[in-house]
Amino acid sequence: MISWYALLLYIHILSAIMSIGPFFVFIPVIKRLRNAEVLEQNAYLNTFRSAIRLAKHAGHVLVASGLLLVIVGHWSWSTSWMVTTIVILVGSLLFLARAFSPKIRKFQEPGQDKERIIRLLNRAVWIYLALLLIMLAFMVMKPTLW
Repeated sequence: MISWYALLLYIHILSAIMSIGPFFVFIPVIKRLRNAEVLEQNAYLNTFRSAIRLAKHAGHVLVASGLLLVIVGHWSWSTSWMVTTIVILVGSLLFLARAFSPKIRKFQEPGQDKERIIRLLNRAVWIYLALLLIMLAFMVMKPTLW
């Protein structure tokens, strides 16, 4: 029989994959967005919106399952890797709120410098991926920092 902890851990890992994975899709999408016609641009921007929505909802499951894992598991809230991950998580949530949706909305406004917005989106993807992968590293490696 599967333990509750193992089931929560599986859900936590699956939601991490679903939170991080869509952002790798953005790398080729951004390249195609540069030369796309208006209809194609709208399709790519809809892909962005949908993937961000998926990542946000998976992130909710990720946080909830992480909280439950700490409650039922043997890790302390004051463990250095956990504190560091939570700090990065809060920073990444603040970054996510301002990194994508406003730029996508601005992209569709007439008279905007689309190349500049694409550069900003590309930069935001790489920064957010770095934040997510750093958190993933802390969760997997569980380093002792202090």
